Amino acid sequence: MTKPLSVQLYSVRDAVAADLPGAVARLAEIGFTTVEPYGFAERPDEFASALSAAGLTAPSGHAPAIDSADAAQIFEAAKTVGIETVIDPFIPGDRWQTAAQIDETAARVNELTAQAAGYGLAFGYHNHNWELETSIDGATALEYFASKLDPAVVLEVDTYWATLGGADAAALLGRLGDRVKLIHVKDGSIAGGKEDQRPAGQGEIPIPAILAAAPSARRVIEFDQYSGDLFEALAASFAWLTENDTAAAE
Repeated sequence: MTKPLSVQLYSVRDAVAADLPGAVARLAEIGFTTVEPYGFAERPDEFASALSAAGLTAPSGHAPAIDSADAAQIFEAAKTVGIETVIDPFIPGDRWQTAAQIDETAARVNELTAQAAGYGLAFGYHNHNWELETSIDGATALEYFASKLDPAVVLEVDTYWATLGGADAAALLGRLGDRVKLIHVKDGSIAGGKEDQRPAGQGEIPIPAILAAAPSARRVIEFDQYSGDLFEALAASFAWLTENDTAAAE
């Protein structure tokens, strides 16, 4: 693969809360060499220490910068942890209903992207389902949003949520093109929602087509929920992607 498989630490949030060094060490044992932290701005030194001890790096990380009154603190924390791209993971659905709302968010994202560049960082946004469920000027809200962004803004497309939002995720990735630098890869029942998420290759999400549509994007495995052992599920997803992600290996 051209880029190591990563994992969003939110997947194992209970383990991270209880024992951050132990949690990331277990991920390293699975074979991960990169992770995507969340909540790193609240304890950057702890994250930096734990990742270093486990031999892991964090090319990307999630933090709520768009609504933050102190984005500089987030960017400073990212530098401490070694994060290269800060991703805002969530703007609620009620702020994706009109062009004016999205224009405002896009302007803020452009501003933050310029600010992040001053720290040597990239900045971007991660979608849920609602950005695909709303249409603006004949396009999905996410694509309308992308049209308002500075070219330097990164998109991390959560392909699971995009699918649940009604999009053909592979076609969406094709339309968004090289702006998509990362994708969240997860599987499950489309009708069952996040309560029925499963290891990659065991659900109904068209993951092979998704991977083929974004061959150069970093793959980040994530579970929002899972009924079984999350570390075992992550190991299963890691194994499946290692064997089946032929697009990234080309």
